Amino acid sequence: MKEFLLIIRGGDDESGHRSPEEMQKHMQHWQRWMSGLAEEGKFVGGQPLKSEGKTIVEGGSRVIDRPLAEGKELVGGYLLIHADSLEDATNISKDCPGFEYNCSVEVREISPM
Repeated sequence: MKEFLLIIRGGDDESGHRSPEEMQKHMQHWQRWMSGLAEEGKFVGGQPLKSEGKTIVEGGSRVIDRPLAEGKELVGGYLLIHADSLEDATNISKDCPGFEYNCSVEVREISPM
């Protein structure tokens, strides 16, 4: 199997308008989805990301506060999965719970070194 990175963008704008009960239900959906992937041997890892960050540019001589992207473009988290092909990884990503909050998921194959 190959490894793929699912880059999850956006969704934070929507989550701010949810009740604690709705947020809990959403988190349970994430847990079920990732547990199912783990049971199938497809889940490698993944975490949400904090919104604060830094970008180092100009050969390491300059540091920029990040992120500067709009909420819908902000990378909120990632998953590393195993899949047979890009098509398989894409189909797996279609069940991402983040779509409940209007996220997008970019699927990228990790190139072997």
